This record gives sequence, structure tokens and C-alpha cells, in this order.
Amino acid sequence: QVQLVESGGGLVQAGGSLRLSCAASGSICEINTIGWYRQAPGKQRELVATVTRGGNTNYADSAKGRFTISRDNAKNTVYLQMNSLKPEDTAVYYCNAYIRVVLTYLSTEYWGQGTQVSVSS
Repeated sequence: QVQLVESGGGLVQAGGSLRLSCAASGSICEINTIGWYRQAPGKQRELVATVTRGGNTNYADSAKGRFTISRDNAKNTVYLQMNSLKPEDTAVYYCNAYIRVVLTYLSTEYWGQGTQVSVSS
């Protein structure tokens, strides 16, 4: 079917940067909105940023001015450039996408397995 594979997480000092990638593969006809969510220990999963197929972006207030989401439709890949990272950005980051697979008419929501981002103070 469809797989979302994240990469780019790791350990970084406060003020540093990381770039996350999420590549979608499988019987994909089109990817509609795709983006990133995160979940810190003991907290609910929350929106970080999303981007529509047409390029419209939506950011959580905590991400505005520091994170940039982008997508490469030819590669079925979404990126999250994270700058000026803070300890409170520490979380597992999940890729999320609404994908229409071949021979269907509706989009289905998919999640990746997550990638750990840890920011030390």
C-alpha cells in the first residue's frame, strides 16, 4: 500500500538546526495535504506544520519563524527545516499525509513511524 518513512532526526544543542524528511512510497495517485506532527513524553500529539498540494502552509504558533515546511511533489517528499531549536522542541516527530492511492476516489490518512528529535540545553 503506502509507506511514509521519516529521516533526519537526532540530538542537537539548543540553537541548532535539523532537517527532517518524509518520503512517501507505494501505489500513490496523489498526495494532498502532508505535514508534521510531534508528541513529547506525557503530552498529546500536536500539529507542527502542514502544506497543501498547492503549496499553502499552516504552522503551529510554536513553529512560526523558526521552522519551514516544503514539499517536492515529484519525489513525494516533504521536508521540515527546523532552526533555532529549543529544548521544548524535543519530541517524536511524525509525518502525516492524506493520500489517494491508485484506483480510488478518496484520500486516506497515513502516518509514519516517527523520528526522535532531542534538543539539549
